[in-house]
Amino acid sequence: MDSIDLDVLKASARWLESGRRVLLVTVVRTWGSSPRPEGAMLAICEDGSVAGSVSGGCIEDDLIDRVRRLGIQQTHPEAVKYGISAEEAHRFGLPCGGTIELVLEPVTPDSRIDDLCARVIAGEVVMRSLDMTSGAVTLTPGSSAEGVVFDGRCLRTVHGPRYRMLVIGAGQLSRYLCEIALGLDYRVIVCDPREEYSDTWHVPGTTLVRTMPDDTVLDMKLDDRSAVIALTHDPKLDDLALMEALKTPAFYVGALGSRRNNMARRERLESYFDLSKEELSRLRGPAGIYIGSRTPPEIAISILAEVTAAKNGVVIPYELRTGEAKAARDIAVNEQTACIADGIR
Repeated sequence: MDSIDLDVLKASARWLESGRRVLLVTVVRTWGSSPRPEGAMLAICEDGSVAGSVSGGCIEDDLIDRVRRLGIQQTHPEAVKYGISAEEAHRFGLPCGGTIELVLEPVTPDSRIDDLCARVIAGEVVMRSLDMTSGAVTLTPGSSAEGVVFDGRCLRTVHGPRYRMLVIGAGQLSRYLCEIALGLDYRVIVCDPREEYSDTWHVPGTTLVRTMPDDTVLDMKLDDRSAVIALTHDPKLDDLALMEALKTPAFYVGALGSRRNNMARRERLESYFDLSKEELSRLRGPAGIYIGSRTPPEIAISILAEVTAAKNGVVIPYELRTGEAKAARDIAVNEQTACIADGIR
């Protein structure tokens, strides 16, 4: 769950507690392109106050206008669609032909929003099942791999804590990477036991720990909502942490370094540590996708692009991975140089 979604739930609970009526809107299905993904939420208070979003703004405006004019009249959840025709798509800011289906749910004490928020804050992954006929809600353990399921009779959504990112090393690149990661809504933990780096670390919104990185990995109990990025270039810090991280369900484990350093790192991990070939194959290194990056901010973007793809289940084409792309570039340059030399002779 992104923090914005938790904010939506908290706002719903707060308005309900104050005695106001609340409408919770959830994106349950999209066709074609859409501004917000399935599971995105919007809460509308009876006075027109809002939290969250389900589109680029036009659908929100329509829903808010209805609430202000008519109040929240729903007594049970209902499903509505926007953008079925090209005219509607244009009116509501959707790409031509796009369609979005929403569930409008009047929030009541039986919605169990308070209970859901408490469980998410406690670190649980929870499936919320909404009966469309009665409005009754059940909360059961869920998995982050499960998505939104809507069959017209029941809406199931999965809610959990924010994605976490462990960054090993508190150097200059880490500063840029962490600032962008915060914007991507990660809970960012920076680990560096080296005083010369940790004493000068100051990136608001991040948590700094000074323990050894492998101990930090174990203490964090990484799950499939976790990413680990090693940036120190120091095998004493990176290798042990990577060894432990590759044994966890973390969705991304990557390390900075040249192709030569990455090859040496893989050989060390395979020769001296208890890692299977399958575990070792999960290591992303050199971390990032190839965009010709040279400066720390550009390298940070390259790495986080790969992290984002992994988080969203997108497979990066082989030729775009940093190591492979640079190898292909070198081959092309060598061939071009050889052709020029042949021409001169």
